[in-house]
Amino acid sequence: MSVELLINVTPQETRVALIENGVLQEVFVERASRRGLVGNVYKGSVQRVLPGMQAAFVDVGLARTAFLHASDISSPPHPDRTGNGAAQGNPKAASEQAPNYANGEGERFGAPTNISDLLREGDEVLVQVVKDPIGTKGARLTTRIAIPSCYLVYMPEGSAVGVSQRIEDENERERLREQIRTLAANGTDVTAGEEAPSNGGYIVRTAAESASNEKLEADMKFLHKIWGAVGERSGNAPVPSVVYEDFPLVIRTMRELVGTEIERVRIDSRETCQRVQEFVRQFSPEMETRIEHYPGERPIFDLYGVEDEIQKALELKAQLKSGGHLVIDQTEAMTTIDVNTGAFVGHRNLEETIFKTNLEATQAIARQLRLRNLGGIIIIDFIDMEDEEHKRQVLRSLEKRLERDHTKTHISEVSSLGLVQMTRKRSRESLEHILCEGCPTCGGRGSVKTAESVGYEIFREILREARQYDAKQLLVLASAEVVDRLIDEESTSFAELEAFIGVPIKLQVESQYVREQYDVVLM
Repeated sequence: MSVELLINVTPQETRVALIENGVLQEVFVERASRRGLVGNVYKGSVQRVLPGMQAAFVDVGLARTAFLHASDISSPPHPDRTGNGAAQGNPKAASEQAPNYANGEGERFGAPTNISDLLREGDEVLVQVVKDPIGTKGARLTTRIAIPSCYLVYMPEGSAVGVSQRIEDENERERLREQIRTLAANGTDVTAGEEAPSNGGYIVRTAAESASNEKLEADMKFLHKIWGAVGERSGNAPVPSVVYEDFPLVIRTMRELVGTEIERVRIDSRETCQRVQEFVRQFSPEMETRIEHYPGERPIFDLYGVEDEIQKALELKAQLKSGGHLVIDQTEAMTTIDVNTGAFVGHRNLEETIFKTNLEATQAIARQLRLRNLGGIIIIDFIDMEDEEHKRQVLRSLEKRLERDHTKTHISEVSSLGLVQMTRKRSRESLEHILCEGCPTCGGRGSVKTAESVGYEIFREILREARQYDAKQLLVLASAEVVDRLIDEESTSFAELEAFIGVPIKLQVESQYVREQYDVVLM
């Protein structure tokens, strides 16, 4: 499989497109005015503790207070409630006091459940963002700091060594686990003779498969250096403030994709290209030759029709090659995907047509989830199938297509109604939420009342006003579409209403009003 990265950089915005076999699969957008926050570490202050929700709201200096659930707090209760321990923003104290939360695969457990025993209003906490603010919700926080690099994730409060489940070779898993344990035990830090943190856990990432011991050691030293800087900054930083910011989008992308099958990275900014080359030269020298500057006059995203694909990803429908289509509806609670045969009529029989459409849809669904970055609960309504073997094959095809998704997905079950229920981890906003906003006309509903309905509402409002107030004349302000209907189709009803209330009614067009806006003014 041919995999390329196209990176478009402007002063206002950076965009990264992941191309597989010439087809856009994922797109990432980061704007200078609104950078992603996931991975950032803050020194914050607890504003409110809500025992009923087992959660707290923390001021970390963002527009909205961030959310911290009890299950995301690893530190034990403070004996005196006044010390400078883990909840007071001291990373060294945090790592010394916190219980182990990483098992063999990096899963966390053992978090206390009573938030009143952990936090009080005014407490200072060192927290990390695990979910960006989405919609009206603030950022989601954790006190379990995790600093990622190319091959490792360092967890100061842990003690175990986990290995990514995607590394399947048991011998390689054991080699990596033992090597990390040895390096951690030796404890040489970035400066010769200094002692590295004796505590802390690690997760070995998928990219570390076949990585040399030298690369793993360099990665570990790099992580210790970052954590040391976090400790220094958090000790003197005011509250609230950021004490560590993750890399910008381009470097984060390269970090996540080190060791993967990326064949070429093309960047249209010479300065950014040099920065990326410096990064891979340190962590993955074999990738340096794959990084190239794109000097062409033609916009880089036009090379593979990326701009057109982004526009299509914002539409409600996604077309299938056969003539069928998906209807993708993203709501606050969940995303629903409906599969339709559309213009596809097949060549044999209805059951075979349905089966082929559903099979094709699995590939399109997996791509659309990545391209649109849809997360949370996802309900898929495949076309009803009678054959149990067909159902099994469609589900297996969906599972196989999702294997290439770097974001964690889980297919829960097929409901009694034949709906496929699944989840996809959501840590940042979807493509639609980044590029679009709710329609000011319909308020995000996706539909508006007809001119007829608005006209009848105006009739009712006129009756209400005439009964409550002694007016000599009423003035109706409305959109041109509604006024035209009242004058034409509803002229008879309008005249009858005017005669019934005994008050003259004047109609006036307001060019700035949308269809549902109107005012009835007493004169």
